[in-house]
Amino acid sequence: MDEAIARVLDGRRVESVGGGARLELGLAGAVTVRVAHEFRYAAPSFAAPEEVEHFFPALTFRPSPGLLALVGRTVGSARITLAGGLELGFAEGGALSVPPHAVLAPWSVLTAAGEVCGLPGGDVSWP
Repeated sequence: MDEAIARVLDGRRVESVGGGARLELGLAGAVTVRVAHEFRYAAPSFAAPEEVEHFFPALTFRPSPGLLALVGRTVGSARITLAGGLELGFAEGGALSVPPHAVLAPWSVLTAAGEVCGLPGGDVSWP
């Protein structure tokens, strides 16, 4: 599963970051990563320890300056955790982590071929 999500996301440039009821990362090649529940973003820090921000899109949010700074960065690594969460590392530093959820589908990746989705309970659906 890790190899498949890596093939879909690795090397793609972040073109947009949106907020509201969910986080949307628009990636090059008409790929979108959607996060509909709690997630963490660890911003790169060169002078001090990483700053970790926690977000709860279900409460409606605006992307922070750290998230907005993802525009222009490249996904350097992508993996689905054993529990069904999604982790993205950015080549220029920083990491986004979406834990699985028992009741909700916390994340999805939309491509021209279909949608990869983290399902409730940690299962993953592939097109």
